[in-house]
Amino acid sequence: MAISTLELRHIIERGFLPMQCRCSIDERGEVSIELVDPAPGRNLVAGGIPISELNTSRAIGNLIAELKNRIASSADAAAKDTA
Repeated sequence: MAISTLELRHIIERGFLPMQCRCSIDERGEVSIELVDPAPGRNLVAGGIPISELNTSRAIGNLIAELKNRIASSADAAAKDTA
């Protein structure tokens, strides 16, 4: 991997601002991401992501985009449930 795990965590966490993001990498080389948005019903936990899959800036960007889409979808579903 071209970047350190510390740099990878930083890139991922900054990619989700203004949401709160906690990114961790375990001893097996798997990434876990916890997103917490102040809006109710907009929390997401994703884990078991192999660090080997995040070896390019495009792969990291795609992961961030995918998780942002998931959290937006859960917010839309929560809004429909309250309407």
